[in-house]
Amino acid sequence: MKYGRTALAFQPVIQAGAPQNVVFYEGLIRIIDPAGRHIPARDFIAEVENTELGRLIDCATLQLGLATLAEQPNVRLSVNMSAQSIGYPKWVRTLEDGLQRSPDLARNLILEMTEKSVMAAPEVARCFMKDMQKLGLCFAIDNFGAGQTSLVQLRDFYFDIIKMDGQFTKNLAQLADNNTLIQAVIWISGSFEMFCVAQKNVETASDAEVLTTLGVDCLQGYHLGVPTLTSPWRQ
Repeated sequence: MKYGRTALAFQPVIQAGAPQNVVFYEGLIRIIDPAGRHIPARDFIAEVENTELGRLIDCATLQLGLATLAEQPNVRLSVNMSAQSIGYPKWVRTLEDGLQRSPDLARNLILEMTEKSVMAAPEVARCFMKDMQKLGLCFAIDNFGAGQTSLVQLRDFYFDIIKMDGQFTKNLAQLADNNTLIQAVIWISGSFEMFCVAQKNVETASDAEVLTTLGVDCLQGYHLGVPTLTSPWRQ
């Protein structure tokens, strides 16, 4: 899926213990440079997240996500955004226009916000999430564990999904001490009735097995599926 000089790559999020079951896909933004190369967000997002360009990238990401869902009504898709985009007029219009054209899209759209960006504007994020969930949208807190979110703050939000930070899951089979931290995140997610996703660094069968045994709900990583510009549900 392409829009101007941007595109989405899709990576599956898999039910733990059932690798054939895709729970949803994450749409990962790519910038297409003049040479036609697709640049992943990790190479530029830190530099632009707090700028006008960051807001425009969030708009393009949302536009691509909504277009994907309009074409594929049976697909569930998450897209990334910064909480700073909540009050950005173009981003708001993009969301409103997409939902007005196809209200049913809301139930298949997941908005992922990093823990850091949410904590920078907690009241704005909380009100926005409460309003949008009435329409059926879901929310994921991304990179959970990398910031300073307290349990009291987490309780006051309306997240449906916790995506634990990749540092907890990288080389897990060789770093058994991380098990305690992962179990703590799993307990937190269960206490607040949220799904727990181990993301990004699930790169081996042994890591997937350990995470499944610990009780993680879903897995995401190269072992289970790489991001692809070709729509995986068409394969």
